[in-house]
Amino acid sequence: MVEELVTAGVALASAGAVYVMAAARVVKQYERGVVLRLGRLTSAPRPPGFTMIVPGVDRMRKVNMQIVTMPVPAQEGITHDNVTVRVDAVVYFKVVDAADAVVKVEDYRFAVSQVAQTSLRSIIGKSDLDDLLSNREKLNQGLEVMIDSPALGWGVQIDRVEIKDVSLPETMKRSMARQAEATRDRRARVINADAELQASKKLAEAAQAMSDQPAALQLRLLQTVVAVAAEKNSTLVLPFPVELLRFLERSGLQAQAQTDAYERQRPAAPGPPETARETAPGAAREPAPRAGAAPEQIPLSGTAPGAEAAAALEELPEAEQLP
Repeated sequence: MVEELVTAGVALASAGAVYVMAAARVVKQYERGVVLRLGRLTSAPRPPGFTMIVPGVDRMRKVNMQIVTMPVPAQEGITHDNVTVRVDAVVYFKVVDAADAVVKVEDYRFAVSQVAQTSLRSIIGKSDLDDLLSNREKLNQGLEVMIDSPALGWGVQIDRVEIKDVSLPETMKRSMARQAEATRDRRARVINADAELQASKKLAEAAQAMSDQPAALQLRLLQTVVAVAAEKNSTLVLPFPVELLRFLERSGLQAQAQTDAYERQRPAAPGPPETARETAPGAAREPAPRAGAAPEQIPLSGTAPGAEAAAALEELPEAEQLP
């Protein structure tokens, strides 16, 4: 009798151990367990930890609640301004309702991938090339809304969508490169012209300052000599004083004024007009004066030519007198 009880107890314990092993389930922290009893959802998803189901009656499916990173295959399409591009993206999503992800859609990963591809094609056709290249934030938001609308019914929440790369044809790349080069060339020309304008204004101010102070030009000449001498070269610099040039210029103007005054004071020689002058046959003609020869000086009533020129300078109007 005792042996039969012991045997029954051992058998019962073995059956209990087998039942526990068949019914025991462990749900991880990032998972939720959806239990279907005879094919019907009977309760809320099981929380993380140890749980029990009825073997042969219940079936539990674990759903990952972590954020899933899904790359969207590159999609080729034509933009709104008729440019063929190839765009790929990446989708970040997570399951917020494990029961809906199991019951309402067969494979939520495949469903999110397909809706992401179709939405990417749609956003390519509605956008211009400039928007795809420079205004991606707005396109990412629009793409996220397009994918998130059907995914909410599947218990899936789209966390973020980003366009990774936009591939352009080689002809379009060359055209854009030429456009960028032309734009930069235009900016360089404008900057250079602006620099020339500013430099000309500063040079005009410097010239005005040097004209007020003649010694400033001499100092500038000495600075140029120092700058040239600082370099190790074979250039020979001979500074020429500017004041000497001005002295020579004033001397030349005074000499020219004296000559003009003397020519005005010289009396004209009497004689027949040039048209009425006749030359006798066989008479010797006077040689014409040579070009550049000094005019014949005729003394005026015992007055020296230098004194006469000085008197003429004194009689000149105030506007014709030189400093």
